[in-house]
Amino acid sequence: MHRFEEKTITTKKIFEGNIIDVQLDEVKLPNGETAKRELVYHPGAVAVIPITADNKIVLVEQYRKPLERALIEIPAGKLEENENPLTAAVRELEEETGYTTTNLSQVTSFYTSPGFANELVYVYITNDLIKMENPPAGDDDEFVEIMEVTLEEAKKLVEEGRIQDAKTNYAVLYLHALNK
Repeated sequence: MHRFEEKTITTKKIFEGNIIDVQLDEVKLPNGETAKRELVYHPGAVAVIPITADNKIVLVEQYRKPLERALIEIPAGKLEENENPLTAAVRELEEETGYTTTNLSQVTSFYTSPGFANELVYVYITNDLIKMENPPAGDDDEFVEIMEVTLEEAKKLVEEGRIQDAKTNYAVLYLHALNK
């Protein structure tokens, strides 16, 4: 047992949805006291840093309801049940951008909000994009606009607050570090 480990005393399922499940746990803390933990369970996600032949980053702009505004992001999406992350990354790239690739490399993976959620995002990169003649349709409830920007333009979007999500900020920082 790790010295910071919390032991679950009770668990109460609060919500079961299409994307997340939520539960409330009562836990025993390392000091013997108890506390409540609101937990969000997510199947995980993938994100792709797609680089065109002319060295531009393919981004998508889409409305994010929790924020009540549109954000500019790298293509990404949730894993389906038992789906291989690499397979999901190709699927999301195709659905959101109309590009495909046969050459994806995993850059990293990270937990988005480990204080309350278990979502793990796998980040891939490709500079071997192939424009599809008939790309697959995206999700019925997803509306995106594709944009291709240079790294300098992406940095400017960060400065302007139009890129504010972790995965895309990570992508811009990663590409900046590669170019040094």
